[in-house]
Amino acid sequence: MTLPMSDPTAWATAMNNLGMAPLGIAGQPILPDFDPALGMMTGIPPITPMMPGLGIVPPPIPPDMPVVKEIIHYLPPPATRERPPGCKTVFVGGLPENGTEQIIVEVFEQCGEIIAIRKSKKNFCHIRFAEEYMVDKALYLSGYRIRLGSSTDKKDTGRLHVDFAQARDDLYEWECKQRMLAREERHRRRMEEERLRPPSPPPVVHYSDHECSIVAEKLKDDSKFSEAVQTLLTWIERGEVNRRSANNFYSMIQSANSHVRRLVNEKAAHEKDMEEAKEKFKQALSGILIQFEQIVAVYHSASKQKAWDHFTKAQRKNISVWCKQAEEIRNIHNDELMGIRREEEMEMSDDEIEEMTETKETEESALVSQAEALKEENDSLRWQLDAYRNEVELLKQEQGKVHREDDPNKEQQLKLLQQALQGMQQHLLKVQEEYKKKEAELEKLKDDKLQVEKMLENLKEKESCASRLCASNQDSEYPLEKTMNSSPIKSEREALLVGIISTFLHVHPFGASIEYICSYLHRLDNKICTSDVECLMGRLQHTFKQEMTGVGASLEKRWKFCGFEGLKLT
Repeated sequence: MTLPMSDPTAWATAMNNLGMAPLGIAGQPILPDFDPALGMMTGIPPITPMMPGLGIVPPPIPPDMPVVKEIIHYLPPPATRERPPGCKTVFVGGLPENGTEQIIVEVFEQCGEIIAIRKSKKNFCHIRFAEEYMVDKALYLSGYRIRLGSSTDKKDTGRLHVDFAQARDDLYEWECKQRMLAREERHRRRMEEERLRPPSPPPVVHYSDHECSIVAEKLKDDSKFSEAVQTLLTWIERGEVNRRSANNFYSMIQSANSHVRRLVNEKAAHEKDMEEAKEKFKQALSGILIQFEQIVAVYHSASKQKAWDHFTKAQRKNISVWCKQAEEIRNIHNDELMGIRREEEMEMSDDEIEEMTETKETEESALVSQAEALKEENDSLRWQLDAYRNEVELLKQEQGKVHREDDPNKEQQLKLLQQALQGMQQHLLKVQEEYKKKEAELEKLKDDKLQVEKMLENLKEKESCASRLCASNQDSEYPLEKTMNSSPIKSEREALLVGIISTFLHVHPFGASIEYICSYLHRLDNKICTSDVECLMGRLQHTFKQEMTGVGASLEKRWKFCGFEGLKLT
């Protein structure tokens, strides 16, 4: 390769900065050992994996070569098209007109194994490699000039242009590979689903006398009952019941029914255990609450001035923090215990309401039970009627096959069956009439119940109106007496406290201790004092009264609401 340049040092500097051996320049043979038979440009060593662009170290630079570094302006790489999927074929343009397939193989076989070359007469060709990464190596050759021998003819020179090419073989192989990967992914997903899928239940054996006896024995055993019941259910759903096996199935159903009492007893035992556990939990919670109350009392006593002055600031801070934490935990436990007691009171009130409604419900339930019994009897009669009809049809078919003279007994059987059918039909009609009468009576009772409920609501409304009128009359008749008498309530705050305490004690008919009442009031206002509350309740003797409950160590003072009784006395 010859370049008409006046300054050969600049070219050598550029090649040195690129890390490549310098090319031969006109008038200065830099590489004297050049082989003229090489099918590339003069001065370019053979294309090997050691060349720049193929990812390995370039050849060494001679030590006597002058090194001059200058700024080099790089040309942009040649443009390439978008890479097709699975591309293994490249387009090579700019080949010399006299270039042969052997020269192309010598140039591009250093990039990888070549499978096929398709050369055209118009100075380009297509090269197909064995792997996709070989195409990336071949693209680095784009832009190099090539010359055949030492000829300067245009037909022996050219500039290579390497680009991606779209081939059907590459696309087909890529699609096959993608399908294989998709199959592997589906297989992997299927194996994962099968691994995570729950195991299928064991198959149910077909009905036979031997299997029936085995299932009947399993039904009597409590540990194998569930498995045997599943088998029995499958047989019945399959339609294994017929006239010959009906007795066996009935005995198995009877055995299954015998477990009902056992299950009811087990449920009752579990409910009893649950009630005992609830009671133990309530007792333990009340004991914990008492201990919390004692701890809070210790903190309050330590906060009084007699003991508080002797503590340091750090100790006072710790005591106040501990007191707040203990009060919060106590309030949480107190709310939980109150919730349990409220649930018990709700259950007690529900029981009282149920006792009042039981008298009405018993009549309705009796009628409903009678109606259900009539329904069941009606269904059983229908089934018996269908069975008799089937038997009659079978006998008629047998009669058509055999002459009437040979077996006169069948005619008598037919007559008897017809009479039985007529009797069953008459009985069925009677049962239907009774069922309709019972339904009419049930509807009447429902209407009467609705009317009674409406009357009760009206009476309640009248009673509430009368009580309001009485209260307003009393207020209008005795305004002076109220003003004259000295009221034990001195402020609006005390009146509010009396109302809240009255509502709280009205919800607790068995009474509550002063600590329990104050814990409830502290949730509304932390500044309320226990002694003030107790003094206020002591002044209102007709509204609150104090009683002693318990024996020995469990002796406790409880306050109760007696406002309704005090209203009668005053």
